[in-house]
Amino acid sequence: MTKPETFATDWLALREPFDAAARESSSRLVARLRTLRPGPEPWRVMDLGCGTGANWRWLAPRLGGEQQWLALDHDAALLRAWPSPADADAPLDEPVRWRGVRFDATALRREAELGRGLHALPWAQVQLVTASALLDLAGAEWLDELVRRATEARATLFFALNVDGGHDWTPTVADDDWVGELFAAHQGRDKGLGPALGARAVPWLQQALRERGYRVALGRSDWHVRRGDQAMKMAMIDGFARAAIEQEPTQAPLVRAWRARRLRRLGWGSLRVGHLDLLAWPAP
Repeated sequence: MTKPETFATDWLALREPFDAAARESSSRLVARLRTLRPGPEPWRVMDLGCGTGANWRWLAPRLGGEQQWLALDHDAALLRAWPSPADADAPLDEPVRWRGVRFDATALRREAELGRGLHALPWAQVQLVTASALLDLAGAEWLDELVRRATEARATLFFALNVDGGHDWTPTVADDDWVGELFAAHQGRDKGLGPALGARAVPWLQQALRERGYRVALGRSDWHVRRGDQAMKMAMIDGFARAAIEQEPTQAPLVRAWRARRLRRLGWGSLRVGHLDLLAWPAP
């Protein structure tokens, strides 16, 4: 496997409000998740590829009650960059605590190279495995190990914001679909967890979990990048163009022309980016 992909803190900060708004669309999954709490004791949660803690900040208040999180990422700089509401200035070997209305969550941040395998993680102590924007970066072999270890532990799984391959520009310009195809092909490269499944990850995981006797529910969590969201539109245009050129360097002039057309429409129009949330739990 290749070196794990690293994400800049400014990109993670830019996307967090879009993630949060999108996740509200699948809030029924969180309501169902709350009913799966195993008992009155603290809920033991493992967050894979946690980055700067956005998944914790969104999910912990909605889970409610007492929670103990193990937050894992290969990038120590991201682990140290957790912003408020937590006391994220604490050293990585000290827990971060966040108390609010009807919840009390403690998180331990740990470096972990997930691409080297999941065998070293404390599966026997975990009740909920979660992640945000992770599944589409993973390959079939890695996901197979995840399914095997999580189902053997009888853990609940909740994975948010996994791309489904849809990205709809309004209005359209020439080569939107072509650049989108190059972008999708680029998503299939090895991101550190094997050749990535991209938009195929959620259907693959859904089938694998059902074959092991799990129940699975899906919810939409699409991004809606609107007229005034120029910083995000700029980031998406640049991201699409960069990936397309990396995928087909000989087509760089045509991709740059597409980018120029998109930038001329930066101040108006919109973009929908398709995502799916997945909740899975063991059948009684």
